[in-house]
Amino acid sequence: MQINIDQTHWYDRVWAALIFFTRLPFWRLHQPPKACYATVVEHWPLTGWLTGGTMAATLYFGSWYLPYSIAVLLAIVVRLLLTGALHEDGLADFLDGFGGGGSNRERILAIMKDSHIGTYGVIGLICYELLLFAALFAMPPALAALTILVADPYAKMVTSQLIIMMPYARNIEESKARTVYRKISVKAGIGLAIQGLLPMAAYIWYTGMRWDLIIFLPALVMYFLYLLIWRKIHGYTGDCCGAVCLLVELSVYLVVCTQ
Repeated sequence: MQINIDQTHWYDRVWAALIFFTRLPFWRLHQPPKACYATVVEHWPLTGWLTGGTMAATLYFGSWYLPYSIAVLLAIVVRLLLTGALHEDGLADFLDGFGGGGSNRERILAIMKDSHIGTYGVIGLICYELLLFAALFAMPPALAALTILVADPYAKMVTSQLIIMMPYARNIEESKARTVYRKISVKAGIGLAIQGLLPMAAYIWYTGMRWDLIIFLPALVMYFLYLLIWRKIHGYTGDCCGAVCLLVELSVYLVVCTQ
């Protein structure tokens, strides 16, 4: 029997997000109704509390016993394992599609759906991981850990605006995950803001960072990527969301390094 989203419990939707965005075996404990997977973006920043918290803990406590460079690498590897490189896969597909597809919408979408990785994807991932490592390594361990804690959920909150600003570029049959996110309501938008901005507000208060730079520059990165995506394919895909999330998060780290 088909279950309507409104008939599900709030914890089913949170559980679906944890199952969808991580590789931890939450599904062994509880299987939410299939309809809940259309709402996973509404709890995306909340999953960032988990992935960011695990990555931050690995970096901080790892730096107590290991050379700092190794602790940073381990933290990156732990998150890759925790998420199954879901967003990195999206970034690679995004770069391949937009790099090799020119201005042909159908070709861009076809390249992004192809499971093979191309030159743009390989070079882009290498550059991204090197920049991520360099940015985290440039910070003291405590600051790097705190920044990870807030950058992960904040980037996911900012990226979720793509769902509000444009339609899905494919139909559900062509979707890789066979899931199309539902439009975000006002109530869900408030929940997203709380999930993403609450850690950021505490971080800015504690560290004394310039709030205008750390809030608005990553949002500006998202906006320019939105313009690119809209001009090329007139809609978002899951790969676009993953790519924008990683690039927005990286921009947070780079902004912190300048202060």
